[in-house]
Amino acid sequence: MPIGEFGRPPELSAEVSSTMTAPMYWMYEMAQASLNPARAVTDATRMLFQNPLNPWAHTQLGKSVAAGCELFERTTRRYGKPEWGLHETEVNGVRTPIEIRSVWQKPFCRLLHFDRMHPRPLRAPQPRLLLVAPMSGHYATLLRGTVEAFMPTHDVYITDWSDARMVPVAEGRFDLDDFVDYLIEMLHVLGGNVHVIAVCQPSVPVLAAVSAMEAGRDPYVPLSMTLMGGPIDTRRNPTSVNNLAAERGTDWFRNNVITKVPFPHPGVMRDVYPGFLQLNGFISMNFDRHMDAHKSLFEHLVKGDGDLADKHRDFYDEYLAVMDLTAEYYLQTVDQVFVKHALPKGEMTHRGRLVDPSKITRVALMTVEGEKDDISGLGQTEAAHALCTSIPDNRRTHYVQSGVGHYGVFNGSRFRSEIVPRINDFMQSNDGPPEKASRAAAAE
Repeated sequence: MPIGEFGRPPELSAEVSSTMTAPMYWMYEMAQASLNPARAVTDATRMLFQNPLNPWAHTQLGKSVAAGCELFERTTRRYGKPEWGLHETEVNGVRTPIEIRSVWQKPFCRLLHFDRMHPRPLRAPQPRLLLVAPMSGHYATLLRGTVEAFMPTHDVYITDWSDARMVPVAEGRFDLDDFVDYLIEMLHVLGGNVHVIAVCQPSVPVLAAVSAMEAGRDPYVPLSMTLMGGPIDTRRNPTSVNNLAAERGTDWFRNNVITKVPFPHPGVMRDVYPGFLQLNGFISMNFDRHMDAHKSLFEHLVKGDGDLADKHRDFYDEYLAVMDLTAEYYLQTVDQVFVKHALPKGEMTHRGRLVDPSKITRVALMTVEGEKDDISGLGQTEAAHALCTSIPDNRRTHYVQSGVGHYGVFNGSRFRSEIVPRINDFMQSNDGPPEKASRAAAAE
């Protein structure tokens, strides 16, 4: 996809027609099935040459054969949804076990709660935080590090979006308007008194949802919203992927990257932007880097450097796990956010009503950007401040993290050491109605 985290679309020629795109998914499934015997043989060969009883396993040739077999298996595998792998955290210096529970569910999303099972009651309840994960190809587990960073100080919830190929057609459509509806429902379920962080792509629907709630004086608006690396206005410092969307237009994507889910998936015959095409886009953006990474994996396996090999496996087990997006959501997002720039132009609507961020008065606003972000350029997220004209200056802030790209905005060492403390301070200073925040600011 041309936009943000959706990645760059595959380089299809203008002559590629929708009639060729339609069977694309079916051909992919056939290719995957045809590779199963080769993967089985390769896996058996790998185990043979890793068996310590096999004298060849201790030779350079044997290690190279085993490494090559693993590389083949990993590069042809279909990666499933990763596990969260979060079992405990530290709260006030005490190791606390975690129980992950679903507290709300609809066909295209679950709301997960990382319930910290405190061994003893806390002196004061900690702020509640709703993390809105991007619905842009990767699973919500991509934010594992984000969740882990906030769990010691917050009661964390996260949106766990569904893979469209797993949702039967009978469950209906899901588009950008539905995304906004889901967010409003989740905030109602949480009952207010919660902070919201939108990571990347959902910055637009989060801002739209809060605008709609404020316009209706909804009592369950969040206390604050933090928008991180989001495409609020892609006309500012447009990146190459932003330009690609504007140049090709929505119809090109409708005709060239939309296909139907094949049998035997539950969502058979649903129109989707398939995960394998998104993965092609992700990899093509940094092809040389991915090639070098896999060459390094081969070398680490031959040398027996297990730690570096495990780091590679952990990263790519997450990175290569992708899900399908509904066609209507994908195309509406391309059209509204990246082609027409409807939100910053004041033309975006939700269920026929104009989205007006100037109606926001009770919700504090923080925007975070990465200095080297090549997906959401500098200023694209900050643009939210120019739209939210009714938020007092003492309840808004903008921060640019030096030295990080797109993913460094929500993960990594600088995120943990420099961005998280600033977000924590912002939420703590706005952990109440505007009147309380104003009094706190005056006291300082």
